[in-house]
Amino acid sequence: MASYLVAALSVTSVVSASWDGNLNYNSPSRRHPSLGIDVPKVVKRGIQPRSWDPPQLNFTHGVASGDPYPNSVVLWTRISPTIVNDRSNVTVSGSVALYNHDTETYIKAATNPVCVEYQVGSDKNFTKVLDKGTAYTTSDIDYTVKVEAKNLKPFTQYYYQFTVCGSTKKSPLGRTKTSPGVDDDVTKIGLAVYSCSNYPNGYFNAYGNAARKDKVDYIHLGDYIYETGKGTLGKDPRATNPKGEIFTLYDYRTRIAQYRTDLDLRLSHQQFPWIPVWDDHEVSNNGYRDGSSGLNNTEDSFRKDGGVSVDQRKMNAVRAYFEWMPIRQVDMDDNLRIWRTFQMGKLFDLIMLDTRNYDRSITTLNWNDEYVAEIKDDAGRTLMGGRQENWFYGQLSKSKQREAVWRIVGNQIIFSRINNTARSSEWLNADQWDGYTANRNRTLAHLYTNKIPNTIMLAGDSHANWVSDLVWLDEPNYPYDQATGAGSIGVEFAGTAVSSSGFGGTISSANTKSKGLVKDNRELQWSEGYYRGYYELQISPKAIVANYYGCPTVATRNPFEISLANFTVLVGENRIQRSVANGTVESGALQRGSLKMTNLTLNTETGGWNVTSFDQMFIKY
Repeated sequence: MASYLVAALSVTSVVSASWDGNLNYNSPSRRHPSLGIDVPKVVKRGIQPRSWDPPQLNFTHGVASGDPYPNSVVLWTRISPTIVNDRSNVTVSGSVALYNHDTETYIKAATNPVCVEYQVGSDKNFTKVLDKGTAYTTSDIDYTVKVEAKNLKPFTQYYYQFTVCGSTKKSPLGRTKTSPGVDDDVTKIGLAVYSCSNYPNGYFNAYGNAARKDKVDYIHLGDYIYETGKGTLGKDPRATNPKGEIFTLYDYRTRIAQYRTDLDLRLSHQQFPWIPVWDDHEVSNNGYRDGSSGLNNTEDSFRKDGGVSVDQRKMNAVRAYFEWMPIRQVDMDDNLRIWRTFQMGKLFDLIMLDTRNYDRSITTLNWNDEYVAEIKDDAGRTLMGGRQENWFYGQLSKSKQREAVWRIVGNQIIFSRINNTARSSEWLNADQWDGYTANRNRTLAHLYTNKIPNTIMLAGDSHANWVSDLVWLDEPNYPYDQATGAGSIGVEFAGTAVSSSGFGGTISSANTKSKGLVKDNRELQWSEGYYRGYYELQISPKAIVANYYGCPTVATRNPFEISLANFTVLVGENRIQRSVANGTVESGALQRGSLKMTNLTLNTETGGWNVTSFDQMFIKY
């Protein structure tokens, strides 16, 4: 009888604990329990919240934080008895629900939860604890933990840490920061902008460089992982795990987990809050509402490509992404919604879009490129779908109405027209906004007709650097002066990849292509396609300064970076300040200016400068 009472009390303690405190139990949708995890069933599987001996558990992938609000921030970790990712929710046959977590029939599920405590303090020693709590995790969510730390002050730096309940086993110490209050007068905010980190291509040095310099917070515009495989485990230093292309929930969990073993990526997550969105490779290359280039919505594709449907694959990818990323689901009734806005005081509104997976019209899929080129001007084509598109225009207008100084739009793909003749046999890349001209024209029309100033478009995806004035080239009512920038409604800053391939070849051949690109695109002020890296934005009420940085090689892990070019946008001018980049860049080509290659390199670990040169940019296989 006594042992029964102890067991009953243990069940009560687990049930009474805030399982909702771990946000990952609500993925993908709190309002659709049949698609999510049946927590009561999880609780019934095990009756002891501390069945694991703490030495058996490890914080396998560090800590992370993200989606900062003025009074709260999302915190993340993984605490597990194994480094291996959970295989539950494999694709099964029969009438099993899309998300079936009564997994014993298919996979032996862990019977007991892992209990962790978290605390947030004003200093590393937690002299003053601002928030704390308890959360549980199980194999159902790959032993991940995602909580919302609350009761915080706006625009304030904090430290946080997780501890296995009732023990001294602690996670690494994390650092984070809340966003300003909506009406706060903020004098300066720094952002680092990243995209396209391809694990087998090279090391993620760019993440570590910005972290070591410690001047910014973080935005990620997608392609956090790649779904394709390369190399042989045990032989090649950055071979992918799993080996081939990924399709199942286990596959996506394992691939994200492998990326999070990169020491520079882990450092950036540990030191800074992230505001991420996905691009296409978090699911599959060139994704759209009904498929991708790697998995068409046909029976033949189903049989050839993994035996997983388009919808199932997308849900597997989205589920793993939300489990592993420090991100909020802003609309729990919409499991594909990742688009959202952050109001950074009176200084700027950060509007994050999804131009890939939410409701995008068909894109180029290799076999249909000529067809998409023919329909690129159709009025019905959309990158975002009607719901998101109307929301986007509303956010731009509301931002102007509340008198935020800047509107910064984080999107995945190049917004400006790009004639690619100088580097490709085809001038058109219809997978960018160029393939959705009506959607771009509607956006430009909203900006011009409503006289919305100080708009900055951010882009990744292309594996190259581009800086352009935002202009409506096909509209005679808004003429553009190439020399002065008059007629522009804003600026686009697009960045290269962390490690994905660029223009290819030598730096000389890449710069030749850039020279042709700026010649063929009069609104394009700078093009550069050789270096891997990132860019920083220093944002103030008077100006935005964009600093572009390149890694001289990603074939090895190293702390080196080269300053490539700097650009300024003055408030109210809606164009790149002339002379552009002060007339000189380290690499690429300027519309008006010169190229001066110095190879002057910063060691971000020591702060020292030197002249370096590397023959190999990427890892060779």
